[in-house]
Amino acid sequence: MKKPRLADPKRARAGRISTLVGYFGLLLVILNWFTWIAPPLTMPRAFPIIALAVPLLFPLRGLLHGRRYTHQWVNFLSMLYFMLGVDAWFNAAAGTAWLGAVTVLFSLLLFGGTAIYARYTASLTS
Repeated sequence: MKKPRLADPKRARAGRISTLVGYFGLLLVILNWFTWIAPPLTMPRAFPIIALAVPLLFPLRGLLHGRRYTHQWVNFLSMLYFMLGVDAWFNAAAGTAWLGAVTVLFSLLLFGGTAIYARYTASLTS
């Protein structure tokens, strides 16, 4: 027989705060990166913004409402932004490597926060 998992509201709250800081930080970094800090020179600014910021908008409602299922799926989404950040960090033009590092930081906050929140909230099914 499986042992029931107990919820821990204190740890779940820490995970939720980490998730929201990582999520909104990542969204702000991406919007500022491709709008003002280092806009692309060979294509319109809208292309990278649509490709990178719009996928972050889909889980917004579930994250704000604290839905466990949404946190579990955003965990997978954060891995894509981690890869983007690592690539930008190590293959960046002079002076823009810090944008990749900040992207990695926020994606790790998002990844860790969603994992902690999903682990320490009670599941609806037994």
